[in-house]
Amino acid sequence: MTEKALRLGTRRSKLAMAQSGQVADAVSQVTGRPVELVEITTYGDVSREHLAQIGGTGVFVAALREALARREVDFAVHSLKDLPTAQPDELVLAAIPEREDPRDVIIARDALKLTDLPRGARIGTGSPRRMAQLNAYARAHGMDIETVPIRGNVDTRIGYVTKGDLDAVVLAAAGLNRIGRSDEVTDFLSVDTVLPAPGQGALAIECAADDADLVAALAELDDPFTRAAVTAERSLLAALEAGCSAPVGALADLLDDGQSVKEMRLRGVVGTTDGSTLVQLSTTGPVPETHEAATALGRELATEMLAQGAAGLMGERAL
Repeated sequence: MTEKALRLGTRRSKLAMAQSGQVADAVSQVTGRPVELVEITTYGDVSREHLAQIGGTGVFVAALREALARREVDFAVHSLKDLPTAQPDELVLAAIPEREDPRDVIIARDALKLTDLPRGARIGTGSPRRMAQLNAYARAHGMDIETVPIRGNVDTRIGYVTKGDLDAVVLAAAGLNRIGRSDEVTDFLSVDTVLPAPGQGALAIECAADDADLVAALAELDDPFTRAAVTAERSLLAALEAGCSAPVGALADLLDDGQSVKEMRLRGVVGTTDGSTLVQLSTTGPVPETHEAATALGRELATEMLAQGAAGLMGERAL
């Protein structure tokens, strides 16, 4: 008798289905059980409002978590950058697999790079974080750009460029890689230009905390370096008391000497969306070996950023 299929809760978007399908294959391999995708519509999928207006944090996550709580699905896959930093006691992040490319990218008309865009170029993004850093970069390099708020899935966003409404749009490299459209990228934005969102490029696999067998099976997909990095990034976000729609960028990366990984560097940025003011700091320390150590790294950097005036730059604070 074949074992009962595990039910994986996923958003319905093309990107969510693609990344959930990849996780389903991996879970099937470690458990030996079939995995079926259960499509769930979230508020963030149906609302046409801008993310900052509908609260940003958790709008793509709540419906999946409710399905988990009601045991309609056995586990769920989230884009980690969409997850609120507070973790419900009854659910556990059983695995954070190895991270995809965390960078942001530009898809521009005529295959232009960021530095080639004409004066007055209109760049679409729904992210205050991207707006803040792009506008700051433009100010520092004598560029004249206009950031335009947009929403929609990958097709919709790229369509703004192909139809000629915008000169360029900003998207996450990871998402385009997962749906096989990275060949449309015209420029990869260095993390020195635009720091990604905390957790960008990483997935979170969440299940009920009391399902010990499933927690143990999913844990085989966990990547400890990715987990340490995103834990530090999300700790920074939480300590700034900012939601995932706030203009906060963070990236923890591992520094090696060619032989082994020695240290972790955490960089954080917060700024006004017009790019006129940025607080950008970094800290380096031993690679965290516990959740507490990774959390402490993020908290320490957040404290320094707040001391430099970060709180006043974030606009609405997370409630």
